[in-house]
Amino acid sequence: MSTALKVGVMGYGLAGATFHAPVIEHCGRAEVTAIATSQAERAQADYPNAQIVADFDALLAIEEIEAVVVATPNDTHFDLARRALSAGKHVVVDKPVTLSSADARTLADLAAGRNLLFAPFHNRRWDGDFMTVRALIESGRLGRITHFESHFDRFRPKVPQRWREEAERGGGLLFDLGPHLIDQALTLFGAPQTVTAFVKAHRDHAHAPDYVHLVLGYGDKEVILHASALSALEPPRFAIHGTRGSYVKNGLDTQEDQLRSGMRPGNPEFGKNPPGLLREVDGDHDLRHEFATKDGAYVEFYCALAASIQEGKAFPVSPQDAVDVMTIIELAIRSNEEGRRVPFERIG
Repeated sequence: MSTALKVGVMGYGLAGATFHAPVIEHCGRAEVTAIATSQAERAQADYPNAQIVADFDALLAIEEIEAVVVATPNDTHFDLARRALSAGKHVVVDKPVTLSSADARTLADLAAGRNLLFAPFHNRRWDGDFMTVRALIESGRLGRITHFESHFDRFRPKVPQRWREEAERGGGLLFDLGPHLIDQALTLFGAPQTVTAFVKAHRDHAHAPDYVHLVLGYGDKEVILHASALSALEPPRFAIHGTRGSYVKNGLDTQEDQLRSGMRPGNPEFGKNPPGLLREVDGDHDLRHEFATKDGAYVEFYCALAASIQEGKAFPVSPQDAVDVMTIIELAIRSNEEGRRVPFERIG
């Protein structure tokens, strides 16, 4: 068994403290070696064996660190990731990896040129419901998919004072939840032919988009991706229809709420999700039943990171995936501004 991958975490706000550090520490193949944060006492209390430093330069100066996690405000991602790669460190960048496809391409090229890993933190590929959807589609039980709908809706009518609500800093739902929704769609169906989008700010005093409705065109199907901060009655998380049946799943994957509450991977209840509803129709065969949801497994992201760095295995989220996601976000903005469907062209 390889020694634990030594990881440095930049930032100890919501992302670093909730979605990265606990998963790194409990994945079984990595450890939180150092944290750069202004919240030194909190970080040290949570990770007494980690070295706590005040800034990014101090983090990069720790030679034993092999990979750096950038878990800071969106508008800082590009510069910090570029500096980490230039310092010879593998890098994990929280979503969105950058604020433009051009910057994402720059990071991808820099990493490739230095034989380093540039890993977009598209952790929701390991949501239990998404893994269930992926397996169900690949099994062919729904037949040819004709309609796919993915929602990430909540009811948050008040606009909090934080950087995530500032458009100029990459705030708003298009940059926050858009990367997850888009990455999941690309994982299932590949690159679309077209992008159509409606991106709005509906809440009082909103300064960044809080309503996002994307339609990815694939010729034989429409893929609808939707996020809203004003959904008091939430629609299904997933609704998928095909020539042989349909699948509906309500409720979000449980891992985020569990991590926020302090539950950690390894707890028997961690990642457990309620079932969805599946109806399969084939001739006289018509069966409607509950369909078990896979357990969520965010730890697999960091297990895969360790396997890639230490053993040379392919990492499941490629730099090109990050570039494609950012390209679609840019096309969504353009579609909304111009009021039309726009073609997708890959930046490679």
